[in-house]
Amino acid sequence: MNLSKFPVYMQAAVLSLVLALVGYLVAQALQFSLKAEVIFAVGLAIGGFVVPLFLNRAPVTVAAQAANQETCTLYVGNLPYRANEIAVRELFAEQGQVISVRLMKDKATGKRRGFGFVEMPAADAAKAIAALNDKEYQQRTLKVREANDKRDRDEREGDDVDA
Repeated sequence: MNLSKFPVYMQAAVLSLVLALVGYLVAQALQFSLKAEVIFAVGLAIGGFVVPLFLNRAPVTVAAQAANQETCTLYVGNLPYRANEIAVRELFAEQGQVISVRLMKDKATGKRRGFGFVEMPAADAAKAIAALNDKEYQQRTLKVREANDKRDRDEREGDDVDA
């Protein structure tokens, strides 16, 4: 029986009861001179300390998965102005896991500027570039490539000033 599909408290309850029952049977086999209720209660108490060791208490989130794998930020240009974050996420989700989507807006008007950034695991990002670069999307030809790191851009601008 796979307990992982049940809530953690249900998993803990089932494992505690199993452990208490096993403890009771072992105590009976060894003929301890305690009452059955006491043996069961001690087994249940011990189970309360042991069971959490068997449970995966922290659910794995997208952010936790992203922390465990190398990610890549993609620049997505020539987006239709009517495209929103949800539509872009769905488009890129066809190629793999999407961690985040940020579409740029004009500060003064609040209107979308026609480009944005999509963060994906590196393997999925390469697949997305191959599949979506120069693809027509809502009557616009997308430009998809790996985004330049902001620090790299700042360094290049600094080099231009020095020259």
